[in-house]
Amino acid sequence: MAYKTDLTDKQWRIIKQVLTQPSKRGRRYGEGTRQVVNALLYVAHTGCQWRYLPDAFGPWTRIWSQFRRWSENDTLGVLLTELHKAARETRGREHGLPSLVVVDTHLSRGASNGGVTFHNQGGPRGCTKGAKRVVAVDVTGLPLYALVVPAGTSESVCVEKLASRLVAFGQNKRLDVLLADKGISAKAAERLTKEHGFEVRRYGWTTQPVDPMTGRKVFKPLKHSWKVEAAHAQLGKSRRLAKSFENTEQSATAWLNLACIAMVLNDLK
Repeated sequence: MAYKTDLTDKQWRIIKQVLTQPSKRGRRYGEGTRQVVNALLYVAHTGCQWRYLPDAFGPWTRIWSQFRRWSENDTLGVLLTELHKAARETRGREHGLPSLVVVDTHLSRGASNGGVTFHNQGGPRGCTKGAKRVVAVDVTGLPLYALVVPAGTSESVCVEKLASRLVAFGQNKRLDVLLADKGISAKAAERLTKEHGFEVRRYGWTTQPVDPMTGRKVFKPLKHSWKVEAAHAQLGKSRRLAKSFENTEQSATAWLNLACIAMVLNDLK
């Protein structure tokens, strides 16, 4: 049975170039890997529990085991960056790597099923126990990397961690400017600029004069900054992200990356 979340042949041709590479143990993933990816995209979109995964995908334990391995070695992060390059080409961008990136966070309430969890208190006045989802997008509005941290993590640390990952994944080779919310301190922005070689710039919201049609002041976002907000809204349609259900940052980051992958795949049908 085919599901709406299943990969098309075109999408799979792009994905398998990353996922079918030999592992450290010399193992090469075959066509069965496509069914694993289909299952993960299904869970990410519907939010169903592992044991309720349709039998058409095969044993849920096999899917879960592969998800755990890909979470540990950040295979899904690698896959997202590669798909992002392909999506930029589809949109007619001259280069696969961006020159400008916008970063912002989104607070998610925790709902782990007992046990030790990475969730902590954060948000306004520390009233929310959960996680922060950190997403970076380019001018096309498509995510190129994402990660999850405890809710109490400062904006400066969030941007620092994400900037470090962009460098590790080679996404900074053309990067000139990284726009971050004003939650990051000016000192942190200046330090990160010196460390990474690209400018870390703070952005915020500005007010326009009174609108002559309504007689009210209106808000106008800086150019490109609104695109990361739109990306967070789009990612919110993934039911697996309705709350932060995971007990580890690793697993939570993997699900966020899967939601980002599904978003990018829409450009590659």
